[in-house]
Amino acid sequence: MKRLLLFFIFLSLQKLHAQADATKDSLLKVLTLAKEDTNKVLTLITSGQYVEYNNLEEAKNYYVQAYKLSQKLKYTMGILKYYSNYTAVLNIQAKFDSAHLLTKEALKLATQFGNEERIIIAQQNLSATYSYLQDYENALQYLLPSVAYFERINNDARLSLIYDNLGVIYRETKQYEKSLEYHQKALAIARKSQNTYDIANVLSNLGNAYTSLKKYDTALTVMQQSLLIAKKENYENIVSNVTGNIGGLLIKQGRYDSLNFYCTEGLRLAKKLGDSLTIVNNIYGLALAAFFKKDFKKSEEEATSGFAMAQQRNYVEPLQLFADILSKLYLVKGDFKKYDYYNRLSTALSEKYFNEKMQRNVQTLDRKFETEKKEQQLLIQQATINKKNILNYILIGSTVALLIISLLSYRTYTQKRKLQEQKIAELEKEKVLSATQSLLKGQEKERNRLAQDLHDGLGGLLSGVKLQLGAMKGNLILSEEMGKTFNNALYKLDESISEMRRVAHNMMPEALMKLGLQQALQDYCDSLSESQPFALNCEFHGLEKRMEPATEIVVYRIVQELLNNTVKHSGATTILAQVIRNDNSLSITVEDNGKGFNTDVATIDRGMGLKNIQSRVDYLKGQIDIKSAEGKGTSVHIDCLIEDNG
Repeated sequence: MKRLLLFFIFLSLQKLHAQADATKDSLLKVLTLAKEDTNKVLTLITSGQYVEYNNLEEAKNYYVQAYKLSQKLKYTMGILKYYSNYTAVLNIQAKFDSAHLLTKEALKLATQFGNEERIIIAQQNLSATYSYLQDYENALQYLLPSVAYFERINNDARLSLIYDNLGVIYRETKQYEKSLEYHQKALAIARKSQNTYDIANVLSNLGNAYTSLKKYDTALTVMQQSLLIAKKENYENIVSNVTGNIGGLLIKQGRYDSLNFYCTEGLRLAKKLGDSLTIVNNIYGLALAAFFKKDFKKSEEEATSGFAMAQQRNYVEPLQLFADILSKLYLVKGDFKKYDYYNRLSTALSEKYFNEKMQRNVQTLDRKFETEKKEQQLLIQQATINKKNILNYILIGSTVALLIISLLSYRTYTQKRKLQEQKIAELEKEKVLSATQSLLKGQEKERNRLAQDLHDGLGGLLSGVKLQLGAMKGNLILSEEMGKTFNNALYKLDESISEMRRVAHNMMPEALMKLGLQQALQDYCDSLSESQPFALNCEFHGLEKRMEPATEIVVYRIVQELLNNTVKHSGATTILAQVIRNDNSLSITVEDNGKGFNTDVATIDRGMGLKNIQSRVDYLKGQIDIKSAEGKGTSVHIDCLIEDNG
C-alpha cells in the first residue's frame, strides 16, 4: 500500500507542545475575558494550535473566529496567520484543492503586506499544497527560497521543518539518498532544540526514507521511536500518521500478522481527527490483514466500506487498491461476475491513475515550456527596449547636460550679480554708518563744547551776578514788599543756575568721563526719578570694565533717550532700565507698564526720538526689538557687540 505522507507545515507559529501554562481551560478563560482586539486574535490562533493535535474541527472553528475578528479589525497579520493554520488543517483532512486556493490568496496578501517573513511562510504553505497535489517541481520551487532566508536569520526551528519537507519532496521524486540526507539534517536540528513534536514528526518521515531505500528493519525502528514519543506527548495526529506509515511498511514486508493492530489504532485516531484519507488507508490495511488471515468475510466488509468512501472522496489510488482486493476476494468466493467487474475496474483505475500522473507531468512540462518561451520573448523585448532606452538615454543625457550647463551659467551670473549688489549695499551701508559716526561725533563734540561754555561761561557769569546781588542786599534798605521781590529774584536766579547746570550735565555728564558708564547711568536715573510719581528700577551689570569713550557716550545717549521717551509719553507707574555686559556682548532693556503704542504705525512714521535711537544702534552695529501694544506697556531690547577700551 502506498500511503500519501501528510506534509506537516504549521508555519504561522511554532506548535505548542502541551506546556503546563497553555492548557485548554486556561485558554478558554483568557478568551472569555478578552477584548475584541488583536490580542484576542492571537489567543484564538494559539487555542486552535493547541487543540489541533486532537480535534481538527474545533481547531478550524478557532481559526475561523480569528479570521472574522481580523477582518473586522483590519488586522492583516491575523488574516495571514489564519491562512497558514487553516490550510494546514485542510491538508490533514486531504482537502487539497481548497487548501491550494487559500494558500494562493495568502501569498498574494503577504506580497501586498510587504513582510518578507510572511511571504516566505506563504510560499512554504503553497509548496505543501503542491506536494499534496503531487506537483513536486512547483513544490520545490516555492520551498527552496525559504532555506536561504531562515539560514540567514539562524532560525533552527523553521530550518528543521524545511529540511524535513525537502526530504519528503526528494523521496516522492525518487531521489532517496538526498531525501535521507535532508531528513537527517532536520532530525539533528530538532534534537538540538529538544523539540519533541518536531523530533517525532521527523522520525516518522525518516522512517519513510529508509522504507524507500528498502532498509525495512531500520525504518521500523525509527518509526517506533517516533510512535513512542508521540504517544508519550499525546500528539494524536503524529500517532495517526506513524501507525499508517508502519502499516505500509508491514505490507511491504508481508508481515500481515501485526498489520491489524496498527491499522485499528490508526483508524481510531483518524476518525477522531477527521482525516478521511488516513481513514481510507487504514481500512485498506484492515481489509488486507483480514484477507491474509483468510477471514474473507471481514476483508470483504472492510474493502466494501473503504471502496465506498474512496469513491465518494474520489481518491483514485486507494479506489484502485480496494478494487484489486475485492476482485481477489470474489475470485476466491467463485463469484466470477463480480471478480471480472472489479478486476476490470482495478485495471481501468490503475490506467487512470497512471494517465493522471502522466497528464500532471505533461502539464508541468507545458508550464515549463511556456515559461521558458515567455522568458525568451521577454529577453527579446527587453533587448529591444534596452536599445531604445540607450538612444533615449543619450538624447536625454545630452539635453540634461545642456540644461545643466545653462543653469550653471545662469547661476554663476546671478551669483556674481548678487555679490556685486551686496558689495554695493555694504559700501552704501558703510558710507551711511561713516556719516552717522561723523554726525554723532560732531554732535557729542558740540554738546561737550556747549556744556563747557554753559558751565564755565554762563555759569560763572550767573554765579558772579548772584554774589553781587547778595552783597547789595546787605547794603540796601528796602521796603518789605521790595525785599520780598528782591529775595524772589535771588531764588529765581538760583533756579536758573541749577537748570543751566542740569542742562550742561545732561549734555555731557561729568561722571561719565571720570567715573564711567555705570555711575553716570545711576546718577541720571537717580536725578530722573527724584520726586516723581513713577518707580524707576535700574540694573547695571558688567560695566565696571571701561569701554571706548565714544561707545560709552552712545550707550548713555540710548538709555537717556529711551527713559526720556518713557517718562514723557508712557504714563507708566513702573519703569525698568537694564544694561548688562557679558564679555563683548552688550544688552540694553527698557520696559514700562504704560499705555503703549501701535508698533506698526511707529515703524512707518518714526519720531525724532526713535530715529535718534536707531541711528545710535546702527552706530554700534546692533539690533533693536520693540514690543508694544496699546494699553499693555512697552519693551525695548537692544543687542550689540562692543570693544574694550585699549
